[in-house]
Amino acid sequence: MTERTEQDTHLAGPVLIVGAGLLGASIGLGLRARGLDVVLADSSPSTEAVARDIGAGRLRAELDAGEAFLPELVVVATPPDVTARAVADALQTYPRAVVVDICSVKEAILRELGAIPGAAAHLARYVGTHPMAGREKSGPVAARAELFTGAPWVLCAHATSAPDAVLRAESLAVDLGAVPARMTAEEHDGAVALISHLPQVVSSLVASRLQDSPVQALALAGNGLRDVTRIAASDPRLWVQILSANAGRLVDILYGVREDLDRLITTLEDPTAGGARLDMAQLMTEGNAGQARVPGKHGTPPNSFARLTVLVDDVPGQIAKLLTEIGHTGINVEDFRLEHSPGRQVGLAELSVLPGKRQELTESLTQRGWKVVQ
Repeated sequence: MTERTEQDTHLAGPVLIVGAGLLGASIGLGLRARGLDVVLADSSPSTEAVARDIGAGRLRAELDAGEAFLPELVVVATPPDVTARAVADALQTYPRAVVVDICSVKEAILRELGAIPGAAAHLARYVGTHPMAGREKSGPVAARAELFTGAPWVLCAHATSAPDAVLRAESLAVDLGAVPARMTAEEHDGAVALISHLPQVVSSLVASRLQDSPVQALALAGNGLRDVTRIAASDPRLWVQILSANAGRLVDILYGVREDLDRLITTLEDPTAGGARLDMAQLMTEGNAGQARVPGKHGTPPNSFARLTVLVDDVPGQIAKLLTEIGHTGINVEDFRLEHSPGRQVGLAELSVLPGKRQELTESLTQRGWKVVQ
């Protein structure tokens, strides 16, 4: 069992991270912040250099020739198309280390590993994992030590994973502040097809409609469009690999989406026909029902909190002032969103609080000179 360190971590180190992009560098930053020795390796010298310079770890290429490097854990954070080979190489190169990958698909990696000569003999030390965290930005410059805090980290142990290997993979998640969850590779890939891969595809499809849109139309855009298209800024190269690796499961879901689209198109082609408005309402209601199942903060239902919107002048210091004055009330803000009003030098701060605190906060802010608009 892994010993605890003086920094009260479950891992003792050193930890080798193969792949120093957004996630690899974020893992390095998180572990380094907890006092662990982290060594980085990446096929790109410039990526390695940036990750080192931001403090994510030291470089394997710069280790002293006489240094005995025996990592307790190797984290493979490479793109999906080279993950299996990188895992196999790490298992062979570091025979005492547990090896995990953080690829967003799991069945394909395990299947590829089984086909690599000699890899099967070492698979007891391998655990597939997937931290459910990320950003639409890529590269080590976008890395954050707190990226995984509070996020689910899925552990997909396979049939021959050793218990100690699973425990060490779990220790990585816990030390980074994530919440471990155990699933089979099949369960994981089915889940991410629905909750991650489908939203990415739909976001990209919606955003693609904007390429030739009139500038005056886009000037009217509010948070609705920004929310839907935010993840459309993701790296196409990475998503080509992810979608290819999980295509079968995603296609099954897209068939259902296509049926709904065909149904809506047929209805809108004759919106005054008998039953057309009922069908539109039914489609929207089905969306309401699905949205209501998405967990909110701390796993609570999404509509557990009351909302109010405060008008905020678009000048320096106003957001800080608003949050400071809310702090003086002793009322906790459960969520916060800021939307800019098109054509006006003003922002709309949407606050979520416990239902019983909405009226109290409204009155307090009004007394302090803030305009609560709803």
